[in-house]
Amino acid sequence: MAGTATRLRHLLPDPRLSAGGLPALSLRVPPFVPPSPEPDPLILTLQMDAAAFAEFDGLRRRHFPEALNHIPAHATLFHHLPGDDPAAVIETVTALARTEGPPEVAVTGVRFTGRGVAYSLDSEPLAAFRGRVAGAFREALTAQDRQGWRPHVTVQNKVAPDKARALHASLSQDFAPTRFRAPGVILWRYLGGPWERLAAIPFGGAA
Repeated sequence: MAGTATRLRHLLPDPRLSAGGLPALSLRVPPFVPPSPEPDPLILTLQMDAAAFAEFDGLRRRHFPEALNHIPAHATLFHHLPGDDPAAVIETVTALARTEGPPEVAVTGVRFTGRGVAYSLDSEPLAAFRGRVAGAFREALTAQDRQGWRPHVTVQNKVAPDKARALHASLSQDFAPTRFRAPGVILWRYLGGPWERLAAIPFGGAA
């Protein structure tokens, strides 16, 4: 029986050979590794003094659709700074802000945005500071942050145009130019709707 089994084994195909009689290839398929998700971007906004923030945020709470109002009133300097190293972004912005005194910001008018209303802002020192930050992050800026900057505070958005026009007319009728002092800037992480506050960075290196 042993001799018969030996002879039968000679008749079986060699497992090391392919169906065509050639040496079988050993295919090593690497495990699937899903791509790493891109980190959520960082947003840089202007920090307003207490009175100005209370005024703008009160208007936003009254006129912004409640279900969509995930964030406080703000004036955005940058919509998308790199989110992979927040500490490095904070360090860079802090170094640039340390050389600036708190800028004075003028509230110059009420703007109709199509489906909302915003207050226009103007400040040459603030624009100059933003330019220096843009230079530091030149290679990482998105097209939105490279284009012309028109600072504003949105108090209403994503409503019907007729409703926005009515609010624009009402706010314009009572508008008088004002000014406020900006003590610093605030860095946030965008979370797909809400924002997470990461750091308040003062102008002039104040505590």
